[in-house]
Amino acid sequence: MKTKTIIIAEAGVNHNGDIKIAESLIRVAAEAGADFVKFQTFQANAISSKTAGRAEYQKANMNEDGSQLSMLKKLELNFEMHLHLMKVCKENNIQFLSTAFDFPSVELLKQLGIKLWKIPSGEITNYPFLKKIGSLKQEVILSTGMSTLGEIEAALTVLEEQGTLRENITVLHCTTEYPAPLAEVNLRAMESIRVALGLRVGYSDHTEGIEISLAAVSLGATIIEKHFTLDKSLPGPDHKASLEPQELNNLVRGIRNIEEAFGDGIKRPFPSEIRNMSIARKSIVAKENIGKGEVFSEQNITTKRPGNGISPMRWNEVIGKIAVKDFREDDLIEI
Repeated sequence: MKTKTIIIAEAGVNHNGDIKIAESLIRVAAEAGADFVKFQTFQANAISSKTAGRAEYQKANMNEDGSQLSMLKKLELNFEMHLHLMKVCKENNIQFLSTAFDFPSVELLKQLGIKLWKIPSGEITNYPFLKKIGSLKQEVILSTGMSTLGEIEAALTVLEEQGTLRENITVLHCTTEYPAPLAEVNLRAMESIRVALGLRVGYSDHTEGIEISLAAVSLGATIIEKHFTLDKSLPGPDHKASLEPQELNNLVRGIRNIEEAFGDGIKRPFPSEIRNMSIARKSIVAKENIGKGEVFSEQNITTKRPGNGISPMRWNEVIGKIAVKDFREDDLIEI
């Protein structure tokens, strides 16, 4: 039986640097029933040089060009903001999570008592960063957008060498584009990762809509991470590829419905089906009037509903028997 899927509502930088929007995002995620609401913790100067340009999707979504640095500076959350957002999460009964992108941010989250570490796709080849996270020896979620299986294995090696237990790592399949084209989702790769590495897997979904996340759950994802926003039309790099509140509600409800429908794998009729058996199944009945002493044959018996008489699976047992009484057309046959 499949265990409960962990649903991470990815607020990311969709707060636009506004603490009030961040608070609203927390409440939306909590109301939807997500397990975690996740932000992003970074110091712009620590993760981007002055010359780093923006991704094409960032230019398109923001209708402007410019440096990553100028964009990221507007989206930073300081220590006090983190403390406040953790308090709001507690008040709304949802777990706080944030992705660190640099060493100072790792230290900030450590100070806050974070014990679950999300490694973003862009850091999967960042040896010093992997070494730092691995040395914490805690739970790790490793996102794998833009990577090969070999790069995933190399990252896992670094984490394990630093003391992180393999059983404490979950690997998320991901396509790093916003929104991700369906033809490049390659959802079957999630299963390939699970089989090759023997680890729990999940899916970080950058597609539009909720269908691919639901498909990932049906294929065994133990974690689903999905961006959400208050309004897709807001300015910012990720809003357009995010779910709005009602869509997030639909996603959570859909995942929980799928989990309930998984069952235990034993094929058997359930109570709701049992009461329909006599309606849907058939019995052996008289095809025409049959007199006492006549022989049952394929000419005078047939199968019809309801199914509360002799099962048609006993057909050969009935053929050749002598009628013990008179039967009218459609009467249930008795032997």
